[in-house]
Amino acid sequence: MRKRSTTLTEAEQRLMEVLWTRKSATVSEVVAALPAEQRAAFNTVQTVLRILEDKGYVAHRVEGRAFRYVPLVDREQARASAVTQVLQRFFDGAPGQLAINLVEREELSEDDLARLQRLIDRARTER
Repeated sequence: MRKRSTTLTEAEQRLMEVLWTRKSATVSEVVAALPAEQRAAFNTVQTVLRILEDKGYVAHRVEGRAFRYVPLVDREQARASAVTQVLQRFFDGAPGQLAINLVEREELSEDDLARLQRLIDRARTER
């Protein structure tokens, strides 16, 4: 049996985006909040929310006949988890290699480059 990922799949992230924005939602509210081109069936959304609950990303409370889901993990925590997984899987845990790869391969704005330079300068002085 395949080991279940603790990071978010693309489908899971779409539902988490709804929950992060709304702070809580029922399955029907999540379905309605998804853009038309990403809309999934009620049962599919319900299943993905259960998976998110198993992973510890959301919890639910009973509200009438519906479950209301609330996020337990914020965007920053999810982002950090995803970066850590990429770092471990593709860069042998070496953050410098990840940073170098991004700078070499991506088109960064002047603002991003200036911010990176400030972070590098600060890291050097804090050694």
